[in-house]
Amino acid sequence: SFRKVVRQSKFRHVFGQPVKTEQCYDDIRVSRVTWDSTFCAVNPSFVAIIVEASGGGAFLVLPLHKTGRIDKSYPTVCGHTGPVLDIEWCPHNDHVIASGSEDCTVMVWQIPENGLSQPLTEPVVVLEGHSKRVGIIAWHPTAHNVLLSAGCDNVVLIWNVGTAEELYRLDGLHPDLIYSVSWSRDGSRFCTACKDKSIRIIDPRRGTVVAEKERAHEGARPMRAIFLADGKIFTTGFSRMSERQLALWDPENLEEPMGLQELDSSNGTLLPFYDPDTNVVYVCGKGDSSIRYFEITEEPPYIHFLNTFTSKEPQRGMGWMPKRGLDVSKCEIARFYKLHERKCEPIIMTVPRK
Repeated sequence: SFRKVVRQSKFRHVFGQPVKTEQCYDDIRVSRVTWDSTFCAVNPSFVAIIVEASGGGAFLVLPLHKTGRIDKSYPTVCGHTGPVLDIEWCPHNDHVIASGSEDCTVMVWQIPENGLSQPLTEPVVVLEGHSKRVGIIAWHPTAHNVLLSAGCDNVVLIWNVGTAEELYRLDGLHPDLIYSVSWSRDGSRFCTACKDKSIRIIDPRRGTVVAEKERAHEGARPMRAIFLADGKIFTTGFSRMSERQLALWDPENLEEPMGLQELDSSNGTLLPFYDPDTNVVYVCGKGDSSIRYFEITEEPPYIHFLNTFTSKEPQRGMGWMPKRGLDVSKCEIARFYKLHERKCEPIIMTVPRK
């Protein structure tokens, strides 16, 4: 009966800690573009950050060890003619990064072995097919050289990066702006959150919506939807009263959420980050100064609040290190790269061990 009172969990005492000041990346002019992407992408070799750029779009790529003050003249990746809205490292090659921009293109870049010594203006490939700005990009989790992009033309394109060809063009599936896209773990389908308040599960090969939940969150502000490892879907959004919400959905039965929690009435979009190994979801609100984290389990209420990491400064964006870049000997289970106005601060999540 004791177990009924205190839920057994290995992650109940996970705590977050910012690194020392000298291990931050300082003097970075983080982009001020109004767009709800993370603005930061990280892998075991590099941290990439979208920055302010006059007359075009640019992002910084820094070797992870290049901490401290970043010189104003440090070279950027600057081939886009409009602001960069989203960046993502290729999961299969730590030197390849894709970017989507207001100039309606997606560009794929090859970063030199030791980082940039001069500005990078020539992408390996330019993917042109959107008629409006491209706000979302997502590499396929298992297939090499397959990249998804979603634009403000409400079209999802899936590209063969090697040949620069459109593999699939999915238009007519979204009547309004697409807020987020997430591949399932094996990459056989993806889910989207849309401004029409629907969550859709899409089979790209067939070009069809497999399942749809209308009014997943009743509020008018942006939603996010991500696939979990077991195929369930985790969403963030707003209630009709503008309360921020989290929900868990079973794609086999989208009638009602398996779990729904209200958080607070802040107005920043909640960005979810998911770790399939621990089944922990970290939720970072844009403009918040905290990271809340929850364990997703098989038994009700399914979404269990673990703790909140709180700091003084609000976050402009957030990077998330893949598991292979963590120091597991220090019991590190997640590492965030928090963007402030002028710097990037790593935050380490640890499971305490005696």
